[in-house]
Amino acid sequence: MNRQRSRFWILVLFLCGWTPWLLSCRMPLEHQSAPGALGPYSASVEAGGFVFLSGQIGENRDTFARESLSVIEAVRRKLGRCGLGLEHVVSATVYLTDMSRYDEFNRVYREWMPAPYPARACVEVSALPGDARIEMAVIAKR
Repeated sequence: MNRQRSRFWILVLFLCGWTPWLLSCRMPLEHQSAPGALGPYSASVEAGGFVFLSGQIGENRDTFARESLSVIEAVRRKLGRCGLGLEHVVSATVYLTDMSRYDEFNRVYREWMPAPYPARACVEVSALPGDARIEMAVIAKR
């Protein structure tokens, strides 16, 4: 009798309790080779089969086009550390310090992001960390 009751409660917990918990569970994905975050946040978090990648800025800032490519490359590298690629991105948020560069960014983005393109928002901001002109955060699906 106790054994049946235990099995019943395990089933109830799994169906009613654990499933929502598993979908909402957050797990930071830190890697030894990844540089530290510039603030109190995780560079990437996995929850419910999605990987949420914090904003990435580019290292090469010679020209706006090179900075754009550098940002996409930084996203690609971080996703690669999670076993994913740009083709897994389902949503991207792009921050530009100058919206007049929107078309220039799109030329690079179109060339390097695989189709079908993810959902995307692009907003102008007054400043970004490290004097960057572009930052991009993405959500990828495992």
